[in-house]
Amino acid sequence: MTEFKNTEQELHQFRVRLTVLGGFVMLCFLALIGRFFYLQVYKHNDFLADAEGNRIAPVPIVPNRGLILDRNGVVLARNYSAYTLEITPSKLRAPLDQVIDELAALVAVEAKDRKRFKRLLEESKSFESIPLRNRLSDEEVARFAANRYRFPGVEVQARLFRQYPLGEIASHVIGYIGRINAAEKDALEESDDDNNYRGTDYIGKEGLEKSYEKYLHGITGYESVEKTARGRALRTLSRKDAVPGNNLILSIDIELQKVVEEAFGEFRGAFVAIEPETGDILAYVSKPGYDPNLFVDGIDSQSWNELNTSLDRPMVNRPLSGTYPPGSTFKPFMALAALELGKRTPTQGIADPGFFVLGGHRFRDDKPEGHGFVDMYRSIVASCDTYYYQLGVDLGIDAIANFMRPFGFGSLTGIDLEHEKAGVLPSQEWKRERFKKNKAAQKWQGGDTVSVSIGQGYNNYTPLQLANAMAILANNGVIMKPHLVKIIEDPLSKKRSLTVPKESGRIPLKQENIDFVKRAMVGVMTETFGTGYAAFHTAPYLAGGKTGTAQVVGIKQNEKYNANTIAAHLRDNALFIAFAPADKPKIALALVVENVGFGGTYAAPIARKALDYYLLGIRPDKKDAPKMPREDAVLRSVDEAKGDVPTEHKSGGETPGNKE
Repeated sequence: MTEFKNTEQELHQFRVRLTVLGGFVMLCFLALIGRFFYLQVYKHNDFLADAEGNRIAPVPIVPNRGLILDRNGVVLARNYSAYTLEITPSKLRAPLDQVIDELAALVAVEAKDRKRFKRLLEESKSFESIPLRNRLSDEEVARFAANRYRFPGVEVQARLFRQYPLGEIASHVIGYIGRINAAEKDALEESDDDNNYRGTDYIGKEGLEKSYEKYLHGITGYESVEKTARGRALRTLSRKDAVPGNNLILSIDIELQKVVEEAFGEFRGAFVAIEPETGDILAYVSKPGYDPNLFVDGIDSQSWNELNTSLDRPMVNRPLSGTYPPGSTFKPFMALAALELGKRTPTQGIADPGFFVLGGHRFRDDKPEGHGFVDMYRSIVASCDTYYYQLGVDLGIDAIANFMRPFGFGSLTGIDLEHEKAGVLPSQEWKRERFKKNKAAQKWQGGDTVSVSIGQGYNNYTPLQLANAMAILANNGVIMKPHLVKIIEDPLSKKRSLTVPKESGRIPLKQENIDFVKRAMVGVMTETFGTGYAAFHTAPYLAGGKTGTAQVVGIKQNEKYNANTIAAHLRDNALFIAFAPADKPKIALALVVENVGFGGTYAAPIARKALDYYLLGIRPDKKDAPKMPREDAVLRSVDEAKGDVPTEHKSGGETPGNKE
């Protein structure tokens, strides 16, 4: 039987299928065209940016860090370039330790380099470049370059390094820089300064390097570099130069600084000298110091432990954060308070029997037989405690505190360094707050006032505060903010700006009262019975000053102070304040020498050397530098070394007694 095909039906079905297939193909082409339009037109700018990003790499240009110079142009901190061997852990193809061992066969890698690298590795991210060795020699660079192909992820980079050419000199002023750690990176991100630190590995850690970081760092530049798919640089397309950091011109006279540091010898202590008319700090000494160059590459653990565990505490910035009882250096200000508040006249006097009795307690004078008749002039020159015991009781503690506060006692000076301590200017309110958890101790006692009146008791001030108060007195009550940076200089335009252009205020004092106190302080140096006479009677200029000897621990009733029976770290501190020349002061200073004894014996000679150099240009003989008396190590505990520099000294029923 013959089967007939329905040609028309088959043709219709074929046409339907062809139409559906053609429609599908057309839709595919439309989708493809739409996708092409989306990619080539709508997303053109985005993909162009991505392509350019793959082709062009922005390379940060690290700015030159600003220089630090003294007032006469001597460079205290500078930069130099050198090669470093750096590893990016994420790019390594072999274990890290193996790579370092192989590198050590080409370039000297010491144990301290490995320790520092591992510490930096813990603080960094795996994709960051971490230095293994700094300051490669030309020979070492050549050796590595010849073997570069063996070490993917290892590069030799040219870097700028910070150098402190004078080492320990003024180390607590200048401070140091160090590698940026994780906490500092987070802080930079929060402050929107992160972009300005691209490519920068270092930041100020201490001293002026830290407090003036935003001025010293500069502005990071950028270079647009065309590269291949494998990352090899082809050419530079554009460049925006970095702006170097500002230079800091200090008020410090580095030669005076050297003289003072040498004069301290092995003694521990602090010294601050200020130009009263401007507030310029001429010398700022904290002894002992440290070498800031140790910190630039990352200090090794052995050096760090030596600094951190030393009983001499070289890392403590004594003028800024060491607080000490001022001893008899407080007396000129007490005398001025008595004159200004009408509690004494210059000619009023007392008969000094060698002690003062209050509430059944006897407060002794250093001179057991007493000074005889003592007026205000003699009380300063001979440093009569009994006079000030009575004066302190007559004034009252709150009147004393209110008068001393404008001179900066117990307040931050606002110096351009971080971590300044305020010290303690005691008052009834202060004691209530200080002992708020112990109500029995909150009441102010008469004996507290007696001790405060001679610079003992709860009195505690920094050497910086003492120098500032001396400068204000020398400047007739005009207050100039003490500062270490005198001028900020733009390295390109050479434009300069003063950091402290004008006075901060004035204390309303009667000139005749100021003049009287100054004359008495001159008498300290020129009168044969003056406590500073031995150090200054041969000086060819007139200076005013005041010695002080402050207890670190209290001496009980009827107990005589004997340095030979007391551990060295508990012996008296020697203090001295001065200004010169007497008629028109160009310099005011304060210093403390720790645990040595009398101010006139140990502190005044250091001041004499400083003034001789600053006023006359006379340099002392280095052979005369004193040596620190030592004691059995058992007497100087590690606990004491870890603690702060001498802080509060309490009294009440004690017999302070002053020893000049």
